[in-house]
Amino acid sequence: MSRRQMLVQTGAGALALGLLGLPSAHSAPATTRKVLFFSRSQGFEHSVIKHKEGELSHAEKILQELGPKHGIEFTFSKDGGLFTKESLAKFDAFFFYTTLDLADEGGDHQPPMPPDGKAALLDAIKNGKGFIGTHSASDTFHTHENKGETREPLSRYRNYGDKADPYIRMLGGEFIKHGAQQKSTMRVTDPKFPGLKSAGAGFEMHEEWYSLKDFAKDLHVILVQETAGMTGSEYKRPPYPATWARMHGQGRVFFTSMGHREDVWTNPVFQDILFGGIAWAVKNVNADIAPNIEQVTPQASELPPSGAEEPPKKAAKPKPA
Repeated sequence: MSRRQMLVQTGAGALALGLLGLPSAHSAPATTRKVLFFSRSQGFEHSVIKHKEGELSHAEKILQELGPKHGIEFTFSKDGGLFTKESLAKFDAFFFYTTLDLADEGGDHQPPMPPDGKAALLDAIKNGKGFIGTHSASDTFHTHENKGETREPLSRYRNYGDKADPYIRMLGGEFIKHGAQQKSTMRVTDPKFPGLKSAGAGFEMHEEWYSLKDFAKDLHVILVQETAGMTGSEYKRPPYPATWARMHGQGRVFFTSMGHREDVWTNPVFQDILFGGIAWAVKNVNADIAPNIEQVTPQASELPPSGAEEPPKKAAKPKPA
């Protein structure tokens, strides 16, 4: 059989599957969804989202490769100026890998959001746009750490509930801190959620694990951070949500704490979970996301010891003049 004959027959087979209403092994949804991948870092910029010599970042290259297979067209940007009502209307969902106050100057020296950019984002989600967050999306717009607000002592070690920052309430949780990178277990609580088939009952992964707080009461927890055996005071606490889904008004919100390391982004299990969450967030698939946080992580609100309760670090010796 010639290569031409093979291509013709393959195309015919794919057409037959389409006529039968059956998806082929790698078929994408009929409608392409447009997703803005926003990676401005007002604080620390993770290596997986750094642009080197004008090229796409590590994470962006993976998203660019896998997006079309899942019916997703990504726009990659660090420009906060995009956050206007008119610009946001062009997208079906927003994917954040960001840090700190995105309406502030500094950081990676990319343009900040306009004064009403954050409100425009939250309104767009509330009115039906999707939101996806990985890793440091939870280290963004901290409660009492934003421009014009006074930071309270040890505010990161408190649950603020309804008084938390509006972005944090939308996301469903907030970063406290992380310890040393280590191998830890993710326990699967909803194997039926899109993308979780390859995860089984749970899996181990070497990652920079975030200790989180201020969980929304309506979280549908998908993965639980098992803390037993973890090294670091950040994890001296009961198991807590690490990947979840929730509704913000009419908008679907998906977050996973994973995504720090380059090898995590190339891990097939992570990719399946991520694109399952994206598919749900952009409404390509549906899922039962009934709140389950109280059943699967009943002690999630118990936080680790604060820095004030840890042994003080030795002061560095002053350098000779």
